[in-house]
Amino acid sequence: MARGRAAGYDDQREAILAHAAELFAHRGYAGTTMNDIADACGLSKATLYHYFRDKHALLVSICEGHVLTLRALADEIGAQQLDPEPKLRALIHRIVAAYTGAQHAHRVLTDDVRFLDADDRERVLGTERALVAAVARTVAAMRPDLADAALAKPLTMLLFGMVNWMFTWFRAGGTLDHETFAPIVADLFVGGLRATHAPAPELDAFQEMRALRA
Repeated sequence: MARGRAAGYDDQREAILAHAAELFAHRGYAGTTMNDIADACGLSKATLYHYFRDKHALLVSICEGHVLTLRALADEIGAQQLDPEPKLRALIHRIVAAYTGAQHAHRVLTDDVRFLDADDRERVLGTERALVAAVARTVAAMRPDLADAALAKPLTMLLFGMVNWMFTWFRAGGTLDHETFAPIVADLFVGGLRATHAPAPELDAFQEMRALRA
């Protein structure tokens, strides 16, 4: 009969991932060794290898775990019967809130995804693309005219640009934390989305000549 996992296995695994993410975020993936991770965890390297076969496996778990968490919350909100604006606000709030305690994992995803093997990188980036598409659908539902002008995805990317780089400067504390800051981010984006005008369609040469003669 197969031997089951020891009590606390999952907790220890998550602790290893947290320590590895912090080291990768501060030193870079290439600048971190399995010895460094074992020391940070207070484990022997042999014990560390019991949980992860190598450093690349740690990188895959950190990157994939982060994007899967974000994708799951987007799917959860997408399944709710909400009008477009409340749904968009809920998505922004949950994504920003999900960054609480995940700044290291997000920095690893941003900086070190290039070190993944091709198949792993494509899988992680595919999950990212699905997340962006889910939010873009909500943007398009709120402003169909912008979707018709092919602006739903570019605007969504602007939103992620704003949110994704919060980890470089935002320091929770005092009266501001991710929970209180999330509605502010939503106000900025939703307010800007309401005020956005689709560019006028370009006229071809024949149309321009007709317009001049009119």
